[in-house]
Amino acid sequence: MGTSFSSNEAFHLPQFPKRILIQGGGYIALEFATIFNGLGAEVTVVYRGDNILRGFDDEVRAHLRMELEKRGIRILTKQVVARVEKFGHELRVALSEHEDIAADQVMFATGRKPNIEHIGLEAAGVALGKTGGIAVNEFSQTSVPNIYAVGDVTNRVNLTPVAIREGHAFADSVFGGKPTPVNHADVPTAVFSEPEVGVVGMTEAEACRALAKVDIYKSTFRPLKATLAGRDTRTFMKLVVDGHTDRVVGCHIVGPEAGEMIQLIGVAVKMKATKADFDATMAVHPTAAEELVTMREKSATHVRQAAE
Repeated sequence: MGTSFSSNEAFHLPQFPKRILIQGGGYIALEFATIFNGLGAEVTVVYRGDNILRGFDDEVRAHLRMELEKRGIRILTKQVVARVEKFGHELRVALSEHEDIAADQVMFATGRKPNIEHIGLEAAGVALGKTGGIAVNEFSQTSVPNIYAVGDVTNRVNLTPVAIREGHAFADSVFGGKPTPVNHADVPTAVFSEPEVGVVGMTEAEACRALAKVDIYKSTFRPLKATLAGRDTRTFMKLVVDGHTDRVVGCHIVGPEAGEMIQLIGVAVKMKATKADFDATMAVHPTAAEELVTMREKSATHVRQAAE
């Protein structure tokens, strides 16, 4: 007992760790943190950033962290694992802020980079992009016209359904005589932590940078089934709206079935639905999702001042 591993080995551990430390703060780190926590392990998450889920809406990050900590997961931010040493039958993990933690296993979920080395890209003259992946245009065509690249090697939106869509578009463009670009805007995605996270479109901060006026609607509540079960868990929902066009440009959910909800909300956002369209939709009661069509009071309005 007592080794370091990645998500590749997580399902093949010879013995269940009673204490596990996970370095990372993204999808994989948090999903495995809640898996091990749910199975009864003492879980510590260590992340170098100021809060978990970098790139997500700040209120989503704060709400999920609160819910994870309620479940007993310890989250330490602004530090990293400095050293791991074997000490008897356990591991001693030294953190960058001089704290030592005892653990049975240490898991590293710090992200992956495109596996594009030593495959002849330089010899073929294929250019790389600023993000470290293969540079491509909207048709997944590289700098060499007869070479295309799809999926995670391009380091665009590294999600399985996106890679599948890129592959379909490539086939249509090159072999089907039907040039098909891939639009990577408004891609719905979910983090299958406990509770789940589902998001599509802009965060509040992104909208404030891109739009002249932004309206925010949000709700935090205990789902009915949590109330009946006596569980102290709360669901969070937020709609980000273009204040001038009334278009819903972002939706953010933390709670049960967030992934299922965001798939369908993704259709509405892709179709450029407005807040008025949401408001005109009848609620299904009693569901958590009805909050998405019953939020009437703005929680905030941001107006960007024009440059003089």
